[in-house]
Amino acid sequence: MKEDRSTEVGSVTLPEMAAMVSSTGIDVVRSTAPVFHDYAPPFDFEGRIRRVVFDIASRTPKSELLDAVKAAAARADLLGLLLAAALTAPLHASAQTAPTSAQAAAYTGLHAAAHRGDAAAVTRLAATDRRGLEARDGNGRTPLHVAAFAAKPDAIRALVAAGADTAALDADRYDAVTIAAVADDEPTLALLLSLGASAKLVTSRWDGTALIAAAHLGHDGVVRRLIAAGAPLDHINTLHWTALIEAIVLGDGGPRHQACVQALVEAGADTRIGDRQGVLPAELASSLGYISMVAMIDRARPRPPAAPQPR
Repeated sequence: MKEDRSTEVGSVTLPEMAAMVSSTGIDVVRSTAPVFHDYAPPFDFEGRIRRVVFDIASRTPKSELLDAVKAAAARADLLGLLLAAALTAPLHASAQTAPTSAQAAAYTGLHAAAHRGDAAAVTRLAATDRRGLEARDGNGRTPLHVAAFAAKPDAIRALVAAGADTAALDADRYDAVTIAAVADDEPTLALLLSLGASAKLVTSRWDGTALIAAAHLGHDGVVRRLIAAGAPLDHINTLHWTALIEAIVLGDGGPRHQACVQALVEAGADTRIGDRQGVLPAELASSLGYISMVAMIDRARPRPPAAPQPR
């Protein structure tokens, strides 16, 4: 069950807050678009709004709320931006693009064999047309991407055995490992890693990693597999977020995101790396009311360096 400090927002109504945010003149869509990226997370807007409003309202006189929201939005404060976006401008995340049924029906050659999971056809076709292994469909997908989306293990094995590039990126800049990570498909991920695919690639339009994507979505089993495969724990994407930060700010505070945070801090993720404003993971978790996450981070927080000894 996710943590939530309150289901009431005191004397401030959501319409009042929406009006206040709208009056700030902030370009909400432009400034919040990076928050809603790539993986189309199932945001609990109602719960998130209530937590944010409670946090602001509990420490700000009602007469000063407008200035408080303006200040939060102006400094790109995550909570202010989430509140503004949720109340005034519903956004649609751009998710990974799997082949549509129409695209799949139109596939020929290796793409068709990969989508069907026909390993014998993959082997036969690759023997006579090795260039087809890296052929691209309309969205830049190779046959290996197609097999990963379709979760076809036999086709994946046959494609890699024939020489398919496991590091190839599609038009959305995803490799097969990140495709499996986002799908929460542990068997496909484990197979790819066993065949030599890397957990270390920089992927997505936000220069992220498979680990960041999995942590964002709360795919705790995937997170543990990627950590074991050597995924970079402290990679910072173009939003200036690590996997640990994304598990906090883009998660729902529930058991799976808590498990992601636990796995990351136990593996040694640096809890001293903050967001673009310098807000640390423990502070972000605290501001969202995720008390269990705060405790996990505090337990793992490295000791400050010892003071130099006088000579």
